[in-house]
Amino acid sequence: MDVLHWDGTLSAKDFKIGAFAFAQKWESHNSGFPPWSWVLCPKHPWLASPEEEGYLSLEKICISRPNEEDIDQISQIDTGEEETSCPGNEDVIDDATLVQSGHHELHYCDFHIVYSSTFRVPVLYFRAYCSDGSPFPLDEIEKQLPACSANELSKSKWTFITQEEHPYLKRPWYKLHPCGTAEWMKLLFLSDAAKPKFDVVLELYLLSWFSVVGQVFGLRIPFKISN
Repeated sequence: MDVLHWDGTLSAKDFKIGAFAFAQKWESHNSGFPPWSWVLCPKHPWLASPEEEGYLSLEKICISRPNEEDIDQISQIDTGEEETSCPGNEDVIDDATLVQSGHHELHYCDFHIVYSSTFRVPVLYFRAYCSDGSPFPLDEIEKQLPACSANELSKSKWTFITQEEHPYLKRPWYKLHPCGTAEWMKLLFLSDAAKPKFDVVLELYLLSWFSVVGQVFGLRIPFKISN
């Protein structure tokens, strides 16, 4: 496919290719976090796609906005990584700190990257909950997000949060609405002077997409992956 005539969307097959490429890069270069896993799901009976259905899952991540007194304590949480793999102190102060589960004061958050057959793009679903499993309300979630996220959510037409039924789990989850995703992704790759081939676009699609939407939750793509 000619990228110049591409509309920024993905087929279900394209999504799966991009999902596996993204998960592999994440696991290879971001081992301080758990890996994304591919969850197989029953096919929707009304869809004729021959592709097996599934989504990417990253679960039991904790979000916390520490004050300066808490920074030293949080930085001592053992992730099994060397110091160079952790963000600097200025990032810890300015952004939400996301760490693996294991700290009793933090609230858990699950993230799912699901393919939308309506918009033909990936969608980030998420839910937050307390240590006893009770749901964490959205207004409390927003208080734990990086300081820049509130501004990003208010100014960007395609990162506003809505609540609806998870397409596979059939339970209420929050999601970042995908209404402008295809347009933004098209402009992103068209702006690349190299004009990459479509197979390269597929490999980089979810990585490029998540480098933006992940920032809402302080989930940054390490430079060594994006480079």
